[in-house]
Amino acid sequence: MRSKSILLLTAVTLLAVAGGVFVYPQGNFAKTYLPWKLGLDLVGGTQLIYQMDMTNIAPAEQDSVAAGLRDVIEKRVNLFGVNEPTVETLKNGDSYRLLVELAGVKDIHQAIQMIGQTPSLVFSEESSTTPAAAATSSQSVQFVPTELNGRYVEGAQLTFDPTTGTPQISLQFNDQGAKLFEAITSRNVGKPLGVFLDGSLLTAPVVQETITGGKAQITGQFTISSAQQLVQRFNAGALPAPITLINQQTIGASLGQDSLDKMVMAGIWGTLAVMLFMVLYYHLLGLFAVVALIMYVIFAMAVFKLFSVTMSLAGIAGFILSIGMAVDANILIFERTKEELKKGLSRHAAIAAGFDRAWTSIRDSNFTTILTSIILFYTTSSFVKGFALTLLIGVVVSMFSAITITRTLLQVFLRDKKDTK
Repeated sequence: MRSKSILLLTAVTLLAVAGGVFVYPQGNFAKTYLPWKLGLDLVGGTQLIYQMDMTNIAPAEQDSVAAGLRDVIEKRVNLFGVNEPTVETLKNGDSYRLLVELAGVKDIHQAIQMIGQTPSLVFSEESSTTPAAAATSSQSVQFVPTELNGRYVEGAQLTFDPTTGTPQISLQFNDQGAKLFEAITSRNVGKPLGVFLDGSLLTAPVVQETITGGKAQITGQFTISSAQQLVQRFNAGALPAPITLINQQTIGASLGQDSLDKMVMAGIWGTLAVMLFMVLYYHLLGLFAVVALIMYVIFAMAVFKLFSVTMSLAGIAGFILSIGMAVDANILIFERTKEELKKGLSRHAAIAAGFDRAWTSIRDSNFTTILTSIILFYTTSSFVKGFALTLLIGVVVSMFSAITITRTLLQVFLRDKKDTK
């Protein structure tokens, strides 16, 4: 039994050393290939808030449109090389907003350009109130938007008119978009079909026949350069609904770094104070708890880095809180062990009984914290999500630390003695 514990302790120690190198690597290689993923509040960047215009979207479709818009914007900013942007939808009653956080992007005009240049495409049909005499001229036709818009665009490419050689854009709709386009053209044969890009009428060709297959041609006064740019933007994703910038903010890295330094120092001093208390109160048991706590910190930080968890100020706060919960598990174990020692059990018997008796309390308390963290992660915004995620990971790792590391240390280094120290 002891030999197995020694083998397990050796493996855990080697894993902790490897984790330490991974968490705090040195040299240019580390900075390039093993960087920490820091949040907007630590490295600075740009935060943008957009209002979504759901005027022409059916209520039943608004949630899916908002989700699609979020995906489009995320794809768009990824094309500009932004590292892991945060793009989230916020809903308040019937109002939808889009939160975009671009860590490291200090030029707010560049950030706005990334988002704002993604085109909003809408196909519109002739209004029933349009005078008959105006139907022959697209300039005086009154259009109403159809349900077919940029969310149904599967791909775009630059083509040229075979007669005039002018640039045009060929769109391919997805299956649902193809059905919508077929239905729209079938009921508008002999009528103009308006194509609006970013709210402006681009072209209004007269539908000659029902169009099947889900392909459409957009013509206009394009140059090759402007057509190529539109094709690129459509392939990045056309907005399924218009958005309006209502708030913009540039966050400086100096403020974030100052806050980070203060929080890290608070975490270090707090952890050292806890370690000192454990040693003074529990003596040798407390010393083992300190070793287990150090290993816990290394393992938890390694998991954060391995899974590219964004470390924001809120996330660091969640991690520091989990350190306290890791110590709490050891306290429960040691108190139960002391009770068993007072009954006259040997050290190893008392340790085994102490772990068994403490496990139920540790399991239940950590389970409720894990459940709360999951609820917070899926029901809140990015600020609280960071806190919930690091707390969740920290609690899971702390259970491993308390049950595996602490127990193994005690089994290897403690021998049966009559004293209760």
